[in-house]
Amino acid sequence: MKNQIFSAATFLTTIILTTSVQAANSEQIKQLLATKQCQNCDLTNAGLVMADLSGANLSGANLTGANLSRANLSGADLRGANLSGASLFGVNLSQAKFGGANLTGADLRNTYLANAELTGANLNGANFQGAVGIPLQIASPEEFYAWGVAEGQKGNEQQAISYFNQAIAIKPEYAGAYLARGIARYQILDRPGAFQDAQVAEKLFTSQSNSLGTQTAQAFIKELQAPVNDKVSTGSPSFVDFLGSLGSVLLQFLPF
Repeated sequence: MKNQIFSAATFLTTIILTTSVQAANSEQIKQLLATKQCQNCDLTNAGLVMADLSGANLSGANLTGANLSRANLSGADLRGANLSGASLFGVNLSQAKFGGANLTGADLRNTYLANAELTGANLNGANFQGAVGIPLQIASPEEFYAWGVAEGQKGNEQQAISYFNQAIAIKPEYAGAYLARGIARYQILDRPGAFQDAQVAEKLFTSQSNSLGTQTAQAFIKELQAPVNDKVSTGSPSFVDFLGSLGSVLLQFLPF
């Protein structure tokens, strides 16, 4: 009987404590939305989809697992905040401050990161696929290249070109990025730009003794030098048809 009473008491205590925590979080969410001031708040797993939190002070806040998809966090202070596992899909993070923040495993796909301060932030496992304005110092040229290939496979040539630009900015001798950018330019009918990139890629591949790369670049150059027929001029050309699978071709130039 005593055991049953003890078990019942434990169960009730757990419910009370859980309800108290949920109520506290609910109040802190209300505080945040009303005042945009919530330093060191516990917002674990909070639902803040599409919330207007521009300029909010969330320094030191616990936002583990929070859903902030499509929210506006432009200019927000998130220094020292815990955003591990948080969903920041499509969030406006322009000019946001993340110094010392924990973004481990956070979903940052399609975010807007122009002038965001990410120095000192923990970005292990964070997903930046499709993000715009990614600071050069937070990703490797190979990561930018891989993101560019992924965008190219989806038909997002302009975004792909942006990623290849960033890969080249970090690593000017990245032959594969020049070739990939040339292909993306070819697909948006920028033949002069494509030809220029193909020539640079050929020279770099040759200097790096990469025979496969050199042959691929030369084949691309030959294709670009061929007369433009009426069929091609009526729509976007497909270098995928010329070299087979775009992904399989470009992924060969990812260093592992």
